[in-house]
Amino acid sequence: MACFRGQFEGNNEIGVFAKLTNSYCITAIGQSENFYSMFESEVGDNIPVVHASIAGCGIIGRLCVGNRHGLLVPMTCSDPELQHLRNSLPDSVKVQRVDERLSALGNVIACNDYLALAHPDLDKETEEIAKDTLKVEVFRQTIAGHPLVGSYCQFNNKGGLVHSKTNKLALNELSSLLQVPLVAGTVNRGSDIIGGGLVVNDWSAFCGLTTTAPELSVIEGVFKLKELAAPIMGAKMRATIADP
Repeated sequence: MACFRGQFEGNNEIGVFAKLTNSYCITAIGQSENFYSMFESEVGDNIPVVHASIAGCGIIGRLCVGNRHGLLVPMTCSDPELQHLRNSLPDSVKVQRVDERLSALGNVIACNDYLALAHPDLDKETEEIAKDTLKVEVFRQTIAGHPLVGSYCQFNNKGGLVHSKTNKLALNELSSLLQVPLVAGTVNRGSDIIGGGLVVNDWSAFCGLTTTAPELSVIEGVFKLKELAAPIMGAKMRATIADP
């Protein structure tokens, strides 16, 4: 299974406290290691899992936005925090501070490795920095009428989940724009705040503990995680057998 449920200190909005991409994972610093350990055990063999804070806060998933090419952080990110991220992430990942009025970057930008959706009022300079750092095309959009695109959708390079009230026409337009299949749905037992309750890359997804079995099934399907589950389990079994 490539979809996992968890909490950050009793909070199911794990997308608020983590950022997951195809080249790194960042988690908030908590009272216990349980949250970090969940990511470390599932993706740590493939990508670095890094403890971090931004502006002294743990809500890193809402304050930054990134993909395998780069990471954008707000100006409130301190020099030591910025240096820690640059030292901890792969050399290929460019970490860039952005002077943006809409400073909760994870709420106002959503992206995969090729394309990004952005709040209609995002500063033009921020858009240009996103294009350069994340190596994406940027489209200003709303999701079901909401300008906080990062809060109401989540997509990887294979598919995406958007606010449950997104109508069929808008869904088709967004899908055509992003060039991946999209599904309107929920996480955490009916929550439309997809970005808050879910983080995903191309081979794994993590969502809140209250996410239901039908919601998990949709997540596994649209992000193409079911296709990966069998090979991954097969590889783990072979590794287990090979261990002396």
